[in-house]
Amino acid sequence: MAVYAYKAMNPDGQLVRGELEAINVVDLEMRLKRMELDFINGAPAGHALMLRSAPVPRRELINFCFHLEQLRRAEVPILEGLSDLRDSTDHPRFREIMAGVVEGIEGGKSLSQALEDYPQAFDAVFCNLIRAGEASGNLPHVLRDLADSLKRDDELAAYAKRIVIYPSIVLAILFFAVVVALAFVVPQLEQLFRSTGQTLPLQTRILVGSSHFLHQYWPWLLGGMVATTAIATALLMRSPWLRLQLDTLILRLPLYGEIRRKIIMARFAGLFAMMYASGIPIIDALRNTERVVGSRVIQRALQRIGRHIAEGQNVSTAFAGSSLFPPLVTRMLRVGENTGALDTALANLRYFYDRDVQEATERLQAVLEPVLILVLAAFMVWIAMAVGGPIYDIIATLPV
Repeated sequence: MAVYAYKAMNPDGQLVRGELEAINVVDLEMRLKRMELDFINGAPAGHALMLRSAPVPRRELINFCFHLEQLRRAEVPILEGLSDLRDSTDHPRFREIMAGVVEGIEGGKSLSQALEDYPQAFDAVFCNLIRAGEASGNLPHVLRDLADSLKRDDELAAYAKRIVIYPSIVLAILFFAVVVALAFVVPQLEQLFRSTGQTLPLQTRILVGSSHFLHQYWPWLLGGMVATTAIATALLMRSPWLRLQLDTLILRLPLYGEIRRKIIMARFAGLFAMMYASGIPIIDALRNTERVVGSRVIQRALQRIGRHIAEGQNVSTAFAGSSLFPPLVTRMLRVGENTGALDTALANLRYFYDRDVQEATERLQAVLEPVLILVLAAFMVWIAMAVGGPIYDIIATLPV
């Protein structure tokens, strides 16, 4: 199906613009009619591939799970519930996905089969859990667990962003200040220094030389930065080996690497516990989890663990053979196997790592803030000394 840009009118007489997947214009008109929109015109969208692959915000998925759970507990038919979700969502792309899911179910598909048609919104774990809920007749419970899992993922993502955002802002301010100083301030001061004929101290000569270098080679510097970023991005996209090495390097970084590992462990434990509790076999649960952990290093380790379990090893022994999983994970898995409550052990493990990520993030922020302030202050002091020293000498030589 192609993506069409359309213009339509809603029941209130207001014009509505958007984009929707359809086989042709006639199919587009029928789909809009099901959405209670009167078709005016439509044409194929020029950015169809980008639209089709655009991810759906996690908040939309949380709302989807929560509202569909409540509607199912109230015994509202699935088609009516999905139609209500389609009409109430404000996100244009998710609204179109909901329209497609409704059509899929009307065409005879189950909910999980209809969701599988939109992998950019519903990953394999999501669809498998929905399928397990349909098979067990406990779909509302699965939807509630999915909503809770997505909320935890959102919190973990917020912790990861919090670590990066503050240093990025400080470094960006520092970079901007350096460029402005070298491009505009230092050249003016250099003219003043030359007019006096005095010998400049070393730090001032370094500052003036850096300004000359920036003025002379700034197109090459800018082009080199853009080219390096583009080449590195292209190589990472095309080379699985480079992506693996990058993930390995990230996990080995001091402070941040450890927090990143804990975030992955928390996500893995939560998803694995949820799938195991839903009745999905361990091998299938591992296979689905390895696709969404967010690290190729951990993904490869889970693949090896899955092979060992398929060969007859128990879960805790298979995990113990991998150095990427801490002893705590192995110990909790062993307890869960011995007590017959593996899902409970994994849930406890997830809770532990959730708390640990929160505390580790707060500790890292408490360390980063003064360190970055000291770095910024030290650089500003060096600039002040490089500029203020010669100016003080000039003032000292003036006649009283």
